[in-house]
Amino acid sequence: MPSEETKGFDLCVIGCGPGGFAAAMRALDLGKHVCVIEGDEIGGAGVKWGALASKTMWELAKDYAVAAKVDRGYRAASLSVDYEAMRATVLRAVKEKQYQMLSQLESYSPRRWKGPGSITFKQGWGRFRSRRSVTVSYEDGESETVEAEYFLISTGSRPRPFPGIPVDGDRILDSDGILNLQRFPARLMIIGAGIIGCEYAAIFANFGQTEVFLVDHKETVIPYEDRDVSDFVSKSLARIGVKIIHSAQLQDIRKRTDHLEVVLDFSDGHSEVVEVDTALISIGRVTRLDALGLEKAGISPHERGHLETDDDCRVREGIYAVGDVTNHPALVNIAEKEARHAVKHMFGHDNYPLNYNNLSTIMFFHPAVAAVGLGEKMCRQKNISFKVAYYANDLVTRAIAMRSMTGFVKILVADDADQKILGMRGAGPQISSTVVSIAHFMDQGNGAGEVLKLLYPHPTISESIQECLRLLLGKSLYKPSAFPGRIKIQRWRPDEGYTDL
Repeated sequence: MPSEETKGFDLCVIGCGPGGFAAAMRALDLGKHVCVIEGDEIGGAGVKWGALASKTMWELAKDYAVAAKVDRGYRAASLSVDYEAMRATVLRAVKEKQYQMLSQLESYSPRRWKGPGSITFKQGWGRFRSRRSVTVSYEDGESETVEAEYFLISTGSRPRPFPGIPVDGDRILDSDGILNLQRFPARLMIIGAGIIGCEYAAIFANFGQTEVFLVDHKETVIPYEDRDVSDFVSKSLARIGVKIIHSAQLQDIRKRTDHLEVVLDFSDGHSEVVEVDTALISIGRVTRLDALGLEKAGISPHERGHLETDDDCRVREGIYAVGDVTNHPALVNIAEKEARHAVKHMFGHDNYPLNYNNLSTIMFFHPAVAAVGLGEKMCRQKNISFKVAYYANDLVTRAIAMRSMTGFVKILVADDADQKILGMRGAGPQISSTVVSIAHFMDQGNGAGEVLKLLYPHPTISESIQECLRLLLGKSLYKPSAFPGRIKIQRWRPDEGYTDL
């Protein structure tokens, strides 16, 4: 039962997703007394609704797809998948992480922790009363007031609704409701071919129990990426049976007794009706700010719905915001980094400036795709001259040994003597580890020649980086003329366009 008295803290964190949890722990490091308020599932989209749950499903689906292969000298007899058991595995992974977080919060509760600082966790909904106080409302109808010197808003995001088509959590779902499914749908239509839509398309197709349709209003999936990356993702999804429908807009979903009728309008003027069992709406996410009473704290969200912050994540004096509620990429690692930075700033500790330039992104498709820094499209938009090398995975010894040769590495460097690394795009096994090394080289300002002073272990997937960089210096083991289409090196200049090298 909450106390009736008003309680004061050094910091009050509203929302215990990745950003909120990181902020609380960094403040604890600094000896501060912290109140953490969370009305929903602890971990937020980083655990229950997104990253951990979906990646657990992706790993299980990937393993199942590998087990189903018949081109490796073995064949699994009577291979099958139990949806309920798979779902239970995902939920178990979610609970493991949630209880790790809860255990730490409890360990540093004032009731137990006698060292500097403390964490007080309140399972309720926070709403501003003023710049320095919030009301915490509990499910039993009780409430209390919390005061703090500083506040940090980290309430995250929720799936963007599609106008006029309500999500029922049964046959029409959004990404937060995937775990509501009680069985594999025979036919699934995913509306939206961004990262989340393509990830779930790969997951359900890899399990081999569902006919998957992927619908997007653009001509390519992942339309903000380079065309070769988008084409690679499309071909990879098609290879595992995903039926991609381009240049189509969702018009309506009609519920019938035993199926759904999805009405699609195409850019050329015609319409199609497709019969499916389940529809997943995946058209992005929007901030969760509407219940916070921001006006009481003198805060007005941007017209696009997010909170505007300065370089130190500050919204206004004494109030900070991190993660999905801001106008930065909605990623767990960004939320955590911003939260740690914000706490150090509010309590007067030295900070490195936040740097979003060399942000690594992993997209869990089939296979996984990674990106860091600038791509070709971005360089052309900025009129930056560059050289680009492309090296296919099927020339990499470790990929051949793994019998997992679908993929590539593409590295961009500045078109000058230093050849400073500008960015990388890649796909295939272990790409999530490979991209981190390039991000590190970029942070250090290394050029292609400097990186090649390293001796890469053999056989490893990371040797694809080595060969890609050697291409840029004209020193590769395998040459473009011997492997056209699998090895490529080009230069682009604003006044000349592309030139093969």
